Amino acid sequence: MLVTSKRPRDLKWFHAGPLLFGDWGTSRLYVIGLAFYFAGPASPYFLAAMSVVLIAVAWAYTVVCRCFPEGGGVYAAARSVSVPLGVVGGTLLVGGYIITAAISVVTAFHYFGVPTNLTVLLSTIAIAGLGFINWFGSRSAGRFALLIAVLAVGLSLIIAILCVPKVADGLRATDWTYQSRQPLMHQWQVLVAIILALSGVEAVANMTGLMKQPVVKTARRTIWPVMAEVVTLNLVFGIALVALPALTSVQTPWYDQAIAAGGEVAVGHGVGPSGEDPQVVAVRDTAMKVLAIEAGTRTVGEGFGWLLGKASALIFGFLLISAVSTAIMAQTSVLFSLAHDRELPRSLTKLNYSGVPWIGLLVACILPVIVMLIIGPNMPALAELYAIGVVGAISINLLSCAWNRALPILRWERAGILVLGLFLSVVEITIVVSKPRASIFAGILIAGVFAARWVVNAQKRRREAVAAGVVVDELGVPTDYLAELNREPLPMDPGKARIMLAARGRGQAEFAVDMARRRGAALFAIYVRTFRILDTGPGALPSIEDDKDALESLGSTAMLARQYGVPFFPIYVSSPEIVEEILDYTVTFGCDTLILGKTRRKAFARALEGDVVTRVAEHLPSEVVLITRDATPHPLPPPPNLLAGASAPGTPASVRTAATVAEPPRNVADRIDSATDARAPTQAPKHDERGKSNAAAAIDPDVDPPKDA
Repeated sequence: MLVTSKRPRDLKWFHAGPLLFGDWGTSRLYVIGLAFYFAGPASPYFLAAMSVVLIAVAWAYTVVCRCFPEGGGVYAAARSVSVPLGVVGGTLLVGGYIITAAISVVTAFHYFGVPTNLTVLLSTIAIAGLGFINWFGSRSAGRFALLIAVLAVGLSLIIAILCVPKVADGLRATDWTYQSRQPLMHQWQVLVAIILALSGVEAVANMTGLMKQPVVKTARRTIWPVMAEVVTLNLVFGIALVALPALTSVQTPWYDQAIAAGGEVAVGHGVGPSGEDPQVVAVRDTAMKVLAIEAGTRTVGEGFGWLLGKASALIFGFLLISAVSTAIMAQTSVLFSLAHDRELPRSLTKLNYSGVPWIGLLVACILPVIVMLIIGPNMPALAELYAIGVVGAISINLLSCAWNRALPILRWERAGILVLGLFLSVVEITIVVSKPRASIFAGILIAGVFAARWVVNAQKRRREAVAAGVVVDELGVPTDYLAELNREPLPMDPGKARIMLAARGRGQAEFAVDMARRRGAALFAIYVRTFRILDTGPGALPSIEDDKDALESLGSTAMLARQYGVPFFPIYVSSPEIVEEILDYTVTFGCDTLILGKTRRKAFARALEGDVVTRVAEHLPSEVVLITRDATPHPLPPPPNLLAGASAPGTPASVRTAATVAEPPRNVADRIDSATDARAPTQAPKHDERGKSNAAAAIDPDVDPPKDA
C-alpha cells in the first residue's frame, strides 16, 4: 500500500501578489521609455489605450484562474481543446520567457550604467550566475526577489508622489491631435509596439495550483491590486515624462526621426541607427531612472536627485535581475511540463539533487544568451521578439477558454473573453506580418518543438515494439517493484513499535529491516522527491510511476521487508521542503525511531539551502530517537522459511535467485542513494547504530548515490 500526498496549497494572495508584480510590474521599466520613443508627446494617449487593454486582460485572467485551479496557464487551457494547440501555446510561452530573460538583463545593465559594448558580456555572466544559483533550488533567491519587489513598489510610490505636480504640465504637453494627424494603421502599429506591457500576466495562471482555496478568491485578490498599481503608475509616469524640460521640445517621435534619417525601414523592422543620441538611449531604455533624477532634483535639490537616481538604478536593476531568474525557472517549468507529457524528450524532466530539472535549466540559460548574441543589447529589436510570444500565448489562452464549452464560464463572460481573444489575435497577426524577425524567431521555436515531438513519438513507438513481453517498464525498472508497492502490507500489531526510514541505500534498508525484525516493529520508509518548480500544469508533478530512483529505493526495500515478515508502508512525497515532510510523516504515523543517513552534500549547497540536519534535530520531538549511519552494508541472516535454492512464499519473480538469501538485485540496489547533512547539536536523544551520541542528519533524496553504497 503506497502512501502519497498532494502538493500543499499555501500560496496566499499577499505572497502571490509580489510574485506577479515581479513579472508584470517590471514591464514599466522599459514600456514607458519605448512608448515615448515610438509616440513622442502622444505617448500618454497610447498608454491610456494600453491601460484599457490591461484592465480587460486582468479581468479575463480572473476567469481563467477560476477555470483552471490546478494551474498550467496557456498550456493547460489550449491542451484541453487540442493537444497540438497546447504545444503551440506552450512554445510561444517559452519564447516569451526567453525574451523576458534577455530584455530584463539587458535593461538591468542599462540601469546600472554599464557601457553598451559590455552589456552582452555582463548579461551572459549574470545569466550563468543565476543558473548556478537556481541549480541548487535556492530559497534565498526567492526571499531576495520578494525583498526587491517590496523595495521597488516603495520606490515607485515615492517617485510617483514627486511626479504628481508634473501631471498637469504633462497633460498640457501631450499631443492629443496625434490621432487626427497620423494614419490609423500607423497608430495601430505604435500600439502594437508597446503591447508588451501585457508581459507577466500569464504568470498568475501558473500559480493557481499552489494558491490557497478558494482559488477564485485568492486569484482576484492577487490580480486586481497589482493591475491597479501597474495601470495607475504607468499613466502617472508616462504623463510626467512628456513634461520633462528636456523633452518638451520633442515634437516628432524619435522613431519617426530614425525612419526619416534612414535608420529604420518600417515600423518595427529595424534596430535603430548607429551612434544614437545618448538622451534618446537614456529615456528609451531607462525612463524610470531619468524620472527619478528629474523629480528628485526639482523637488529637493540636485544632491537628492542624484541619490534618488542611484537608488532607482540599483533597486530597479536588481528587480530586473530577479525577473531574469523568475523567467529562467518559468521557462524550465514549461519545458518540464512539455517533456512530462511526452511532447519533448524525457531528459528535460530529470531532476538534480535539489529538485530542479537540470537539463531544462541549462536550456533555459543558453537560449536567452543566443538571442542576445544575435540581436545585441538593442531594446526595440528585443521588444518586437518579446511581443510575439506574450501576445500569442495570451490570445491562445483566452480563445481556448472561450471555445471550451465544458468550462464553468457564464455566457457574458465567454463573449467578453472571445472578443478580447480575437482582438489580441489581430495584434498577433500584425506582429507576424510587420515584424519578420519576430516571425522567424517564433517559427524556429515552434518548428523545433514539433520536430522534437515527432522524434519523441517515433522513439516511443520503437520502444513499445521492442519491449513487448519484457518485464521492465520504459524507465528500465522491474515492473514487480510497482506491484510490490501496491500490495497490501503484512498485518501490523497496533501496539508494536514503528520505525521511519528516511535514508536510501542497500545498507540503510538492510539495517532498518533488521531493526524492525528484531523489535517486531512496523517499518515506514519515506522518499521525498525534492521538487522546486512553481509553475506546473495539472498532473505534471512527479509521480512514483515515472520516478525510477523512487521505484528502485522503495520497491527494493518493500521486497526485503516482505521476505523478513516486516510490515512495510512506503511513502512518496513531491515537495520543496525535505525536513518538514520527514518530520510531519514521522510524527503523523507515531514512529518512535527515525533512521537517517549521513550527508555527502557540499558545504556550498548546504549554505544556499540551509542546514537541514540542524532543523531536523531542533524540531524532532524528544520522544523520537534519531539514528544516523553511513551507507555501509548491514549483514542479514537468511529470511525465515527460505532454504537454499528455494524462494520465500509471495516473493516477486524479480528477486528470486538460486542463492541462499534473496535480496534486492545488486545492480539496482547499488544505485540507491543515501545522504544527510552535517552534524549539529540537539536536545533530543540521538544515537548512531553503535549507541553513541550523534548529531542529527537528514536525507536529501536526490543526491547522486555514493560509489561505495
